[in-house]
Amino acid sequence: MPKNPPDGIQRVTTRIAYEDPAAAVEFLHHAFGFPEIEGMRIEGSDGSIILTEVQIADCYIMIGPAGSHEIASPKSVGLSTESLMVYVDGIDDHFRTAKSKGAEIIDEPADQYWGDRRYAARDLEGHLWFFHEHTKEVSREEIDAVEASFRTGG
Repeated sequence: MPKNPPDGIQRVTTRIAYEDPAAAVEFLHHAFGFPEIEGMRIEGSDGSIILTEVQIADCYIMIGPAGSHEIASPKSVGLSTESLMVYVDGIDDHFRTAKSKGAEIIDEPADQYWGDRRYAARDLEGHLWFFHEHTKEVSREEIDAVEASFRTGG
């Protein structure tokens, strides 16, 4: 019986759409540090990207053209079509690079009550990315206490 999923394929894979996949691949590499995976690009007869993949640490995401598989780019619909959460190392350096390469910063890096440091950014077509780095251990009890204060207004 064949292995499911096959070796090298993650159990859940995200595919996001761009009106200009080639520009997106360049942006994702330079702003967020996600290189295109060599040998994964499928091109149409005109050289346009039909599908490719970018590496994010030990994972990958698929990049394809808007409209394919009925997936829209935020650029064409005027609002986010999803959000992606990615753990990175060296979040403050990651933030500075993303900002300097043109990412639209939604939230600056800030420490979160559950032990992560996080910032949010939009890419060149408006996809919403949340970047995290786990910076300290916080007990479940401490997290629950903070979340309970949200419900009680305290």
